[in-house]
Amino acid sequence: METAPPVPATPAGDDGAATRRTAWADGLDELRAAATTEPGRLRVIGAVLALLVLVFGAVTAWQVSDRAAAADDVVERSQPLSANAAGVYRSLADADTTAAGGFLAGGEESAATRDRYAQDLATAAELLVKASQGTRGPGRAAVQIARLNRGLPQYAGLVETARTNNRQGLPLGGAYLRYANDRMRTDLLPAARALYDAENDRLAADQAAAKSWPWYALAAGALALAALAWAQRRHYRRTNRVFNRGLLAATAASVTVLLWLVAGHAVARAGVSDSSDRGARSLRVLNEARIDSLRSRGDENLTLVARGAVLTGDQKDFYEAAFRSGMTDLAGPGTHGPASPGSRLGTALALADDETGRRAVRDALAHVRQWQARHAEARAADDKGDYDQALAKVVGDDRPTRASFDRVDAALHRALVHEQHDFRSAADIGRAALGGLATGAVTLALLGAVGAVLGIGRRLSEYR
Repeated sequence: METAPPVPATPAGDDGAATRRTAWADGLDELRAAATTEPGRLRVIGAVLALLVLVFGAVTAWQVSDRAAAADDVVERSQPLSANAAGVYRSLADADTTAAGGFLAGGEESAATRDRYAQDLATAAELLVKASQGTRGPGRAAVQIARLNRGLPQYAGLVETARTNNRQGLPLGGAYLRYANDRMRTDLLPAARALYDAENDRLAADQAAAKSWPWYALAAGALALAALAWAQRRHYRRTNRVFNRGLLAATAASVTVLLWLVAGHAVARAGVSDSSDRGARSLRVLNEARIDSLRSRGDENLTLVARGAVLTGDQKDFYEAAFRSGMTDLAGPGTHGPASPGSRLGTALALADDETGRRAVRDALAHVRQWQARHAEARAADDKGDYDQALAKVVGDDRPTRASFDRVDAALHRALVHEQHDFRSAADIGRAALGGLATGAVTLALLGAVGAVLGIGRRLSEYR
């Protein structure tokens, strides 16, 4: 009687692991086996085509949404914050100018002057609150906002002390006012300028983000179209049929998304660029021109307040030298003729792209020249020792420099309103071009993926 051969013992701890296979490995083997047949290959091709079309739609939606959000930020967030920061600077400079003008009037300071000063401080405080709410965490803007919030009450206290002493006829009032002006020059206005620069940098960053090309989406679209073209060529070579309706529909959907993406982004990029070139640059120059005029007016007033008590290193009147420097920045050297190309008004005139904008800048320049002529008359009277006449020519009722300054400020305000409108119009065109593109890309991608699957399914049905 024969016996069966002994069965080799399984090594301890092996538990048959060497002969067992995972489900993943079995699945891969089945996939490889299926891919060796034409139906199997078609299933793989259909899955890859659908995946590529869906990835194209998803990446397009993602990148377009990012750029649309950046375009929205340009219009709704960063540009308004930049305008608010410019408003803080202008309000502070105007408060300092108004305080000096009211001081010159002494006990005859008008209620309108006091109200304007109080309104300037209230406006600055309100805009700082808005700037704080719009600030994204700690950063340059937050540091300057905190600096301004600390310094503003101190400045207001110094001005009130100067006013009190002035009403009592005490000469100490002039010293307090000069000290308040020094705090404004060395602390508050530099902080306001730094806040303005930070918000302008944010605006530039949002504009750059809105304009950047969606390269990932474009690459995904090119890859999807290349795969669809290859699949249709393969279909033609194997069946001698020119068209597969499903694949043709997928191709049409992908081409539509790609063309929509290129055209929409090109229009959006042009609109955002236009808002930057036509609007943002002009707004910045005009804001700086308005600030220069305000500071020059304050220096003009303080020239009479200080009466030569503050001198430069070469023994010239500090405030008169500052006035001349501000006027040079505003309109260029000289007191007649057109603005020099490098001055604020010269640059603003070059950037203005229509007659409405140019007319406002030319009006501002004409009033600057008038202001300079009247200022020269006031200085001539003061140099002769006729302080009362000089004071009348600066803050009086008969052709004072105050009236010329007010006209300059009004003309610059008109120019700012016009450029703000141009900025908003161009930016709105840019962001409107991206409207619906993300949703449309996803919808068309889904239709394209379905078309690819159906097209391959139609080919598979021939094997059943």
